[in-house]
Amino acid sequence: MFLVKSTALRSLILVFLLCACMNVGLCQGTAKSAATVLLISVDGLKPEAVLHAQEHGLVLPNLTRLMQDGVYSPGVRGVLPTVTYPSHTTLLTGVSPARHGIVANTTFDPYNKNDKGWYWYAEDIKVPTLWDAAHAAGLTTASVYWPVSVGAHIDYNLPQIWRTGTEDDRKLQRALSTPGLEAELAAKLGRYPGGMEETVDADEVRTRFAIEILERKRPAFMTVYLTGLDTEQHASGPWSDKSNAVLVRLDALVGQLRQAAERTSPGAAYVCVVSDHGFARVEHDVNLYAAFLAEGLFTMDAAHQITTWKAMPWPAGGSAAIVLADPSDQATARQVDALLKRLAADPANGVDSVLTRDELQKASGFPEAYSYVSFRIGYELGYGFTMPLVSAPSNLGMHGYLPSQPEMRSSFFLVGPKVAHGKTLSEIDMRQIAPTLAKILGISLPQAEASPLSVE
Repeated sequence: MFLVKSTALRSLILVFLLCACMNVGLCQGTAKSAATVLLISVDGLKPEAVLHAQEHGLVLPNLTRLMQDGVYSPGVRGVLPTVTYPSHTTLLTGVSPARHGIVANTTFDPYNKNDKGWYWYAEDIKVPTLWDAAHAAGLTTASVYWPVSVGAHIDYNLPQIWRTGTEDDRKLQRALSTPGLEAELAAKLGRYPGGMEETVDADEVRTRFAIEILERKRPAFMTVYLTGLDTEQHASGPWSDKSNAVLVRLDALVGQLRQAAERTSPGAAYVCVVSDHGFARVEHDVNLYAAFLAEGLFTMDAAHQITTWKAMPWPAGGSAAIVLADPSDQATARQVDALLKRLAADPANGVDSVLTRDELQKASGFPEAYSYVSFRIGYELGYGFTMPLVSAPSNLGMHGYLPSQPEMRSSFFLVGPKVAHGKTLSEIDMRQIAPTLAKILGISLPQAEASPLSVE
């Protein structure tokens, strides 16, 4: 009789413990955040495109509604350089590029041995990200096409990577994604784009995949990257008819993503829309490589392969860091100084300013560089190895200029159940965004270099 009662009691206790586990999410090995945060990046979105949409002939109901329903900034001051990968890593860490380690889009590769490789790999990030902090707290995470996400601590990850633009890139992409995730989603949604497919058409497909992840996996923190506007602004310039048409389509995607987040996490969804940098029109290329080659700072063989180098530019769009092969080589340093001073003396060459190593350190960018050349708005770094120094532009739009330039301001919009409605913030620091989202999620980013924003 006692054995029967004891068995029944043990069964009741077991049921109670199982229910308790289910309530706190421990049965799945994950914690449950009081909030769900969806971070959407619209690459190259200028804040005035939303704040002054009518002046630019734009109708953006979903982005405009973010202003009405939440908080927003008239401009986010970015990091140096104002290019995609350093900026996106700051958005996830709250620290400057010199500290988080993603100092440019491409790795420094003077001999081109890495075949123009980018900073794709999360292991190169030197500080914890929001993904890491959420993972450590037991929260479920997800990401679609976010920069520097290969190998990141993300539960459901479709990372950004490419190599040659062939179909083999998609095999590599699948191999580096969460095992089976792309195939699981593609069974319903069809083909997932490859890494070099960065048009708004590809954004629309990736958005469908992101919504499916939200609905199936219910992540507490998710990042989604949309790149079609950046692609078109490089091709036809900011405010072109084509760029504006792309932004209208992206506005619809933002609306779809917001609806999905609020549908899957009713009363708990926070949606944050950001961009990494602004954009400026381009009229000239400055072939800095040609000037360095003519000065004998590097040499090339008959096949146009670099054979030796003493000093070399490191590309950053509207600017370039200058790296010395031997940082203690004072003769080469003087030669570089003289060349850049001569180029800057002629306004036709488009050099806005040359930052010294000390100035670079203060700006927390390119810790390995000797100096930094920033071009005037309208000029960009060219890649020609032959003169003339200034030539026709390769792009009609560019970023990468000094973060002090108003044209480089990026965007920030946030809505959620505990966020004020229609509140305008002042100009903010990009480093404030990650700690703000961490606070909402109830996680910690102790390394952040700026305090959270007041959004209530």
